[in-house]
Amino acid sequence: MVHSVTLITGDGVGPELAEATRMCIDATGVAIEWDVQEAGVDVMARLGTPVPDSVIESCRRNKVALKAPITTPVGTGFRSVNVYLRQALDLYACVRPCKQYPGVRTSMTNKVDLVLIRENTEDLYLGCEFEQGKPETAELIADIKRLNGKTIRPDSGISIKPISIFGSERIVKYAFEYARKYGRKKVTSVHKANILKYSDGLFLEVSREVAKSYPDIEFEDRIVDNMCMQLVQKPELYDVLVLPNLYGDIISDLCAGLVGGLGVAPGANIGENGAVFEATHGSAPKYKGQWKMNPTALILSGVLMLDYLGEVDAAQRLEAAVTKVIAEGKDVTYDLKADRNDPTAVGTLEMSKAIIKAMGA
Repeated sequence: MVHSVTLITGDGVGPELAEATRMCIDATGVAIEWDVQEAGVDVMARLGTPVPDSVIESCRRNKVALKAPITTPVGTGFRSVNVYLRQALDLYACVRPCKQYPGVRTSMTNKVDLVLIRENTEDLYLGCEFEQGKPETAELIADIKRLNGKTIRPDSGISIKPISIFGSERIVKYAFEYARKYGRKKVTSVHKANILKYSDGLFLEVSREVAKSYPDIEFEDRIVDNMCMQLVQKPELYDVLVLPNLYGDIISDLCAGLVGGLGVAPGANIGENGAVFEATHGSAPKYKGQWKMNPTALILSGVLMLDYLGEVDAAQRLEAAVTKVIAEGKDVTYDLKADRNDPTAVGTLEMSKAIIKAMGA
């Protein structure tokens, strides 16, 4: 069977990582017809938009995409391309495994093997914001005062945090179904319901109700700040975490830190009618053209993609090869060396070729 897959090459070091990852996936022997698309700051400069319509059309047509990192300007510029893709394609479930690989430097002595399931389409990331000083913001501030008596300073910017029954129910169900499919034993709902009673409180209420339909899976909940402490102290107690959008984004980076950093943190964005697979890390534009970046996170995202496509054997072989190369510590990029200045560190393509060799391809 030939799979049609959109390949979004990204910007910064994205095209380099995309090429390295494509080599590894092709070496598994799985037949993939790549539909290469460009998005990001380079496209923005040429076309006036970071996401041409052709990118969305390709994703909808092929229903599966592998996306290299894309730059998101901080504070200014266009909104996140990643967020836009998730909302435009209704990719409501963000799946981020955080797993220790022997050979990756980490301060953790206890085993870490977690999966974060993050709601992707609502919460503060919906982007419903009101800019400070605008007439509509002043009107909203007045309406809030009238409706519930809360006084908001007139020089405030405002972001709205919507959490719905619909959005909460489908992400929590996804987390339990994921746990069943992959033999996970426990789902933990993460929230701040003690303070945010009508948004996070709703998320917790729905989580508890959905859990009743999965008596074979243990269920518990944790307040988000306590969850951060628990993960640092005893991550081995946790299995699948299900979280609203913002907390999922923050805690997935925390968990990546537990296992050695964003360089080994893959991700998937999954909806009813398609999926986009991407590394958790950014585009590192200052390293563009140096071919020195660690390709592991995007390659492991490719592993998730192969599994999603039903190519389970290929996914397992590719992950095993990545594990072997990292454990050996010879043909790895500088960040995976015990000494980051080790002159024996290899480049992006060289590490990918070592992974291909480890597969016997």
